[in-house]
Amino acid sequence: MLCRLSFLCIFLAAFPGFMLAAPEQWVEVRSNHFTVITDSNEKQARHILDQFERMRWMFQTLFPQANPDPAAPIVVIAARNEKTFDAMEPEAYLARGQLKLGGYFMQAADKNYILLRLDAEQEHPYAAVYHEYTHLQFSSMSEFMPLWLSEGLAEFFQNTEIRNKDVLIGEASADDILYLRQNRTIPLPVLFKVDAKSPYYHEEQKGSVFYAESWALTHYLYTNDKKMHTNHVADYLNLMSQHKDPVVAAEQTFGDLNKLQASLEAYIGHSAYMDFILSSAAAPIDESAYKVSALTQTQADAARADVLAYVQRTKESRALLDETLKADPNNAQAHETMGFLEMQQGHMDEARKWYEEAVKLDSQSYLAHYYFAAMSMRQGSGVKDEEIESSLRTAIRLNPRFAPSYNELADFYSMRHTNLDEASKLAIQAIKLDPGSLAVRMNSASVFMNLGRFDDAAVIMRSAIKLAKRPDEVAMVQSRIAQLDQFKAGAQANMSLSGQRVPAGRTIVMDNPGPKHPTEPANGPKHEALGVIRSVKCSYPSVIEFKVEAADKAVSLYSNDYYKLEFSALGFTPSDDLHPCDDIEGMKARVQYTESSDKSVDGQVIAVELRK
Repeated sequence: MLCRLSFLCIFLAAFPGFMLAAPEQWVEVRSNHFTVITDSNEKQARHILDQFERMRWMFQTLFPQANPDPAAPIVVIAARNEKTFDAMEPEAYLARGQLKLGGYFMQAADKNYILLRLDAEQEHPYAAVYHEYTHLQFSSMSEFMPLWLSEGLAEFFQNTEIRNKDVLIGEASADDILYLRQNRTIPLPVLFKVDAKSPYYHEEQKGSVFYAESWALTHYLYTNDKKMHTNHVADYLNLMSQHKDPVVAAEQTFGDLNKLQASLEAYIGHSAYMDFILSSAAAPIDESAYKVSALTQTQADAARADVLAYVQRTKESRALLDETLKADPNNAQAHETMGFLEMQQGHMDEARKWYEEAVKLDSQSYLAHYYFAAMSMRQGSGVKDEEIESSLRTAIRLNPRFAPSYNELADFYSMRHTNLDEASKLAIQAIKLDPGSLAVRMNSASVFMNLGRFDDAAVIMRSAIKLAKRPDEVAMVQSRIAQLDQFKAGAQANMSLSGQRVPAGRTIVMDNPGPKHPTEPANGPKHEALGVIRSVKCSYPSVIEFKVEAADKAVSLYSNDYYKLEFSALGFTPSDDLHPCDDIEGMKARVQYTESSDKSVDGQVIAVELRK
């Protein structure tokens, strides 16, 4: 699993050695929204927690339409000094002479970790953390928020100062001002249309202009709104939520763009920039409700090992977990992190077993239950359906905001043709919880296809186009839509031939004609095939068929849902997201599969380990 890291560079320092043992005493302080773990003291932990609560309150006050609480809880690791910080920072920054970090924000699909160094010495030591936290706040708007405003807001709020009774907002960025004074600005009609495919976003020099100008325009518009008591930024966002063209929306909201360009360039030349103070004295933050607990050595080590696993310091994480499990064999967190490490390595059987042990230890982690259930559905594990259903329902109870749990339970019901009404409601709920996720939307569409509700699936897929950021993602969604349209046309023709009447304007609900291969749990005897993948063929809705050609024979395999296959790589790192229908032809691989009741093939695929 790849994690997106944001770094704040402080100063040059030598490479520190990794310390296996945890500091003598760690403390954990929790609120309903954040968890702070530190080797400092309770007072410092409470102070850090209070600052993040005030940051959250600030966004809630200024942008009530934003979603202040992500599905994956935010855990802040507050290191008291460089030694503790260096023992958990990303491996790429451990070499001698590398710029040292003062803080970073690690956002993965299932975890949000913030690492702070409490002795960092700079005017804005946590700017990168605040930058990424801003993106997280507006993630629910990613479907319609233009890139310039997304990055402009993040740059605008990264210099925020959170104080005891107020918050200083909008402090100017000296680097951005200097850069813009030395370089030509991007014409606003071009800036408003920059997206993830634009060279202005990717090329180094143009990218610098894009970020700096996005900050300057956001700063100008936002501070002007505050000064003039207008709401132009909010009005623009409202038009974008209606999927207006970004240039048309800007003209309707901001007026003549030539005049706005001239005003912006004059603003860049100013010697003073407005900032403002938001009093947080009346913020509804109840510090007495914070829950404080001293962590044991094994609890602290398990927490640090999980951070190391997510920043891909695998060896250190595993060594620390080994020590933790020797001291405390019943540590559920350590079992869960072991499962994550095995999943990273593509060892799905081992990963499922670790997650299963975490669940048996009465883990209160929604991820342990989610991954145990998801892997059990895909593998020939022999796990009973009621155990899978129970774990998915527990995952939802423990974290009602985590959309994949709803997707997985909906898929569980739709594939077994039980609780079909609930399956559709779960799929819709997943989209509501995470409207900006392409994966969630496509998974929900697959559920409706399994239910035979093709019009609903098509609506969801077409809405997913807006979430596709890269050309390959757009092509994937368009291909799925085309396949769905063809399948629906064929289904209607079959119904007409059979004498069934399709009511006009109604969603088609029909008996599913069944996939080409049987839909069944992969519970048969397990085998492996080592060779070269040939004859890859994909078909509606997500069926993949291929052969593994070895020296002595060819093994014919299938999966009815290639989106849920576990792919891993041995000896190399894939350059981008893997698209099995296009990318695995001719590759060497070790493929795990189980025997199937379909005797036209050798088996059903469980996992694919690609090799150089």
